[in-house]
Amino acid sequence: MRRIIVLLVFAFVGATAYGATSTSSAVGVNGQRVSNNTFTNELNAISSNQTLRCYIEALGGQAFGPGAGSNTITSASAALWANMRVQGLAIGDYVKKYFKYNPNSAALAQAKSSLEGEMTSSATSAGLTCPGTSVQALAAMPAEMRTTEILDQAMSTYFVSRLDGAIPVTLSSLKTYYSQHAPRYDTLCVSVALVAPSNLSAFSAAQAKGASVAQLAKLYSSDPSGKAGGAYGCYPPSNSSFASVRADAGTTPLNTFPKQYQVINYNGGQYALYVAVTKRTPTPFSAAANAVLADIQALNATTARTQQQKILFYAAVSINPAFGQWGLASNGPAVFATSKPAASDIAAASLLTTARSISYK
Repeated sequence: MRRIIVLLVFAFVGATAYGATSTSSAVGVNGQRVSNNTFTNELNAISSNQTLRCYIEALGGQAFGPGAGSNTITSASAALWANMRVQGLAIGDYVKKYFKYNPNSAALAQAKSSLEGEMTSSATSAGLTCPGTSVQALAAMPAEMRTTEILDQAMSTYFVSRLDGAIPVTLSSLKTYYSQHAPRYDTLCVSVALVAPSNLSAFSAAQAKGASVAQLAKLYSSDPSGKAGGAYGCYPPSNSSFASVRADAGTTPLNTFPKQYQVINYNGGQYALYVAVTKRTPTPFSAAANAVLADIQALNATTARTQQQKILFYAAVSINPAFGQWGLASNGPAVFATSKPAASDIAAASLLTTARSISYK
């Protein structure tokens, strides 16, 4: 798995600063250092290539906004990338130190393919339509950055494989998981009813009397689909909305609205949303593979969360103040966006900031 959990905290409110900040390098973890020049080149590559930026945003869960100058990004985006670099370095150091693992050429080739797949699945899950492929995104990275990202992927994959309860991210494991949970990947055709608060009692009474999904939607739904009996479309696992549709539908039997509803905002008012699955169609593994991968990654993320937090908490981390501030938030250690320079060019930011000598191990 690429990024076991991304720590995205971009405000210093409520955080306790610790660790070390340094101007001798952009990022340092346990003696491993990323030079200011290397880090700046990575930021420039991300900001200047739309395809690469799209997939990095998908992995990090945060948009890379433009800064004040040409080919620059905001301080929040620089902190996000610093977070991702810290995680990669910390996990890699841990794997080398405690498992004595160094990936061979075959493992690196597999990691490259795995990274491309994860970039694709992350973009799909995030609903992003990137202008190019993940293969093109990886190719757009500077050579040193590409080598580092593939190595981090190999180390992260190995790390997860050694955790109790983790599912290896391999083709055979994905197929096994799919065969054990095939109904989770059925293509779902759904109907909805968007019910105003004033109609909830009548809706419930009609539901109790056995009114069908189509009847309920026609009588009480404020959504335009109500005229067609609430039919809202079909969602295969490859659809970017599949995960949310699956969650909304829950385990309610076919052609049945659930008793419990969700409250959503619609046209300036609050409404009760009911979702019913009207048809389920089995999906072959080839069409569900990305959704299976996303589910396994989510499960592994939960399994790995505690261990990663320990690794990050005890790591000796240094961040150049031009790119962020290492601190402790309620959900663990993270790089916070620096407030200075507020709107200046990150690539041209002065690297002569006074270093702080606070350290934590």
